[in-house]
Amino acid sequence: MGTSHELGQNFARAFQIDYLDETGTQQLCWTTSWGVSTRMMGGLIMAHGDDAGLRVPPRLAATQAVVLVVRDEDGAVTTAARGLVDRLVAAGVRARLDDRISTPFGRRATDWELKGVPVRIEVGPRDLAEGQVVVVRRDRPGKEPIPVEGLAEQVPVLLSSIQQSLHDEALAHRDDRTVDVATVEEAASAAADGFVRIPWAAVGDAGVERLAADAVTVRCLITADGYVPESVEDPDLVAVVARSY
Repeated sequence: MGTSHELGQNFARAFQIDYLDETGTQQLCWTTSWGVSTRMMGGLIMAHGDDAGLRVPPRLAATQAVVLVVRDEDGAVTTAARGLVDRLVAAGVRARLDDRISTPFGRRATDWELKGVPVRIEVGPRDLAEGQVVVVRRDRPGKEPIPVEGLAEQVPVLLSSIQQSLHDEALAHRDDRTVDVATVEEAASAAADGFVRIPWAAVGDAGVERLAADAVTVRCLITADGYVPESVEDPDLVAVVARSY
């Protein structure tokens, strides 16, 4: 999804970008270009979003948990909810309060669901009386009552679980759409449906040209066990190819 480009010294030469090395000698800079901005956000949305909107992994979420006041007649619920937010923040959770009780609750709940906040915590008069809140995870349907006491300890555990759940789901989605082939012709055909792994030794310059005829390119090179290679000279490298859009 993200790309990096080694640009050499051409731009440094054109714009006179230089530095002094450890010996005090003036040298031209070597420059690179990194495409890891808005395209990465698009990739995150494609990988984790669903029909209800965003699903932001907790480690990346600006707001990890939102506490919603369901209804409040005398201010007691809002006060309690604000206290919950303070306890969550003290526990290291990026939490915020939604006390817009003049806005229908359903609309507010949908708003946070659309924004992909990992954990939604609902508290109303009845919940307050029973010493509990209702917790909703963004990664799966359903609601769960949780005692107020211990909530600050429980939410970080939930966030960790959601992080792993979204990771595993995205990984399974990718793996379900990845196939292994032995020839370039097979790769060109199979790439219509997802990612294709093919021995790099079977590709070569001619194979790259053949794949390009079907808008298929080599996306990366990995070792046989799926790791970043230490050298492109490894005879067992695997090329991951896919359509370029």
